[in-house]
Amino acid sequence: MQTRWQVQSKLPPAVDEALEKFPPVLRQLLFNRGYATDEEARAFLKAKPDFDTSPWGLKDMDVVIERIIQAIDGGEKIIIYGDYDVDGITSSALLVELLRSFGADVDAYIPDRFKEGYGINIDALDGFLSQGVDLVISVDCGIRAIKEAEYARNLGLDLVITDHHHPGAVLPNALAIIDPKREDDAYAEKMLAGVGIAYKIAEALMERIGEKSSIVLVESLLDLVALGTVADLAPLEGENHRFVRHGLRIMHQAQRQGLVSLAGVSGVNIKEASAMNIGFSLGPRLNAAGRLYSALSSYDLLMEKDLHKAGEMAQELENINRERQSMTRTIQEQAELIALATDKDAFLLFAASPEFNPGVVGLAASRLADTYYRPAIVGQVKEEETVCSCRSIAEFHITDALDECAELLVKHGGHAAAAGFTIRNEYVGEFLQKMKKIAERELAEVDLHPVLVADMEVSLSDLSFEMLEHLNYLEPTGYGNPRPVFVSQDLSLKFAKTVGQDKSHLKLKVSDGKVDMDGIAFRLGHLKPDLPKRVDLLYTFEVNEWQGRKSLQLNVKDIKF
Repeated sequence: MQTRWQVQSKLPPAVDEALEKFPPVLRQLLFNRGYATDEEARAFLKAKPDFDTSPWGLKDMDVVIERIIQAIDGGEKIIIYGDYDVDGITSSALLVELLRSFGADVDAYIPDRFKEGYGINIDALDGFLSQGVDLVISVDCGIRAIKEAEYARNLGLDLVITDHHHPGAVLPNALAIIDPKREDDAYAEKMLAGVGIAYKIAEALMERIGEKSSIVLVESLLDLVALGTVADLAPLEGENHRFVRHGLRIMHQAQRQGLVSLAGVSGVNIKEASAMNIGFSLGPRLNAAGRLYSALSSYDLLMEKDLHKAGEMAQELENINRERQSMTRTIQEQAELIALATDKDAFLLFAASPEFNPGVVGLAASRLADTYYRPAIVGQVKEEETVCSCRSIAEFHITDALDECAELLVKHGGHAAAAGFTIRNEYVGEFLQKMKKIAERELAEVDLHPVLVADMEVSLSDLSFEMLEHLNYLEPTGYGNPRPVFVSQDLSLKFAKTVGQDKSHLKLKVSDGKVDMDGIAFRLGHLKPDLPKRVDLLYTFEVNEWQGRKSLQLNVKDIKF
C-alpha cells in the first residue's frame, strides 16, 4: 500500500539552546517526543515522571486496601479475576504472589475465552459463592460489568473492580472501582495497563503493612509489570516508561523461573531482554495459550518455580504458538477475501465466518487494519451470536463508534485502537450499516494512506556506534515512545536479494557515495523485481551480530523509488 512519509520539524533554536548539554541527534529526538527543556529531558531519560505517583492518588485505593487487609486478617477467601491476555495474566500473577506473601488465602480465576468470553460472568460468580469466596478483585476487566456487579452485590460477594479500559456512561455498583480513566479520578497517569494498576495496589499495600510480607521489595514484581505493559501496547511514557525501564532490570536478574524458561524456548537472552523481545517473542507465546486453549497454562508458567516443570510448560507454549501462527495465516487470508468481496474501498472492513477461531480474529483484524489502513472487524459466527474483535487506525476511535451502536450489542468494550463486542446475529446487518455510516462520517475527508513518521533525515555517514549509544538513552522504546526512525535519500542500491523461507524479506546494500551500509527489509521482498538503481529509505538503526562480529545495519521499514 502506498505510504506517506512525514519527517518531524527541526527543533527551534530556543530548544536547541535549552538542550545544548545533549548530543545534537538526541536533542532532536527529545524534542520530537515532547521534551523541550533540560529539566523535562533529564526526567524522561532518568525515567522519573514529573508528577505525584503515590498510589493513594487513585480514587478508591484507600477502600480497596482496607478491604484487602480485612480479608487477610480474617482469613477470608479471595479470588483475583483476570483476563486471558498477557496483561490479565501478569496482573493476576502479581496480585496472587503479593497476597500470598501476606499469608492470604487467594487464587486466580481466568475465564475460558471460548466458554465464558471476556470479563466477569454470572456463572463464575455463582461458583465463587459455592466455594466460600468472600472477596473478588478483578484485574484488567470489569469496568462495564453493570449487571454482573449488581448480581455479585445481591449474592453478598464483595466485588472490587480494577481496570484500565474506558468506562461507560454508568459505573458498576461495586464495593470499589480503581480505574484512572474514571471521570472523577484525578490521578495524573491515565494510560496504565491493567498490570500497572495491580502494581499500584501492591505499592499501597506494602506501604501500609509491608512488614508482614515475605516480599522484601515491591520492585521485585516489576518484571511482571514490564511484561504486561509492553504486551498490552500501553504507551511507554510517563509512569509506564519507569515501570518498564526498571522491570527489564528485574527481568535481567533471571529470578522468575517461568520467565527464564519462556525466554529459553523463544531464543531470547533473558539477561539482555528488551521491550522488543517482549513485544515480538515473549508476549505472543504467553498470549497463544489463551487464544487457542486456556490462558491458565501461561499463568501457571509465570507462577512455577521448579526448573524442569517450567521447562516443559514453556515448550508446550512454544508448540501452541506455532499452531497459532499457522492458524492465523489461514484466517488472515480468508478474512481478507471476505472483507474485500463487496467493496474494497469501504471505510470499514468486516469479515465473519463460523470457521474463524475467536482467539485469532483480533490478529486477523490487526493485519487488515495495517494492510489497508481502515478500521477492521473480524468475528466468529456462532448459532445465535457473533463475537468480534476490532482494530482501528489513529483517525477512528473504535470504542466510541461502538458506543453509538450500543443498543444493538449484547456487550462491548475496549479503547481507541482495539475493542471487542458480541452481537445477536439478527442485528448484524443493521449494525454494519450503522458502523459504515459512522466510519464514512469520520473518515471521508481523511487521506487513508498510512503515515510513516521519521525523526529526522540523515546521511549514512552520520551513522555510528557512538550515535547508537546515544539512541539507547531513550530505551525502553515501543508504543508511545517509538524507536528513532531516520530517512536517507538518493542512495545508490549496490545489491539486493530476497531472503527467508518464503523469500518475503529483502537483504540489501546501499551507499551514499561515502559509506556503504547493509540493510534488512522485512516483508518487502515483493519489491525486488522493480527496484531502481537509486532509492530513498526509511529505517531504524541497529547492530547486527553474526558469529561474534558486530556491524551497523539499517532495519528498513519502507522504500521509495
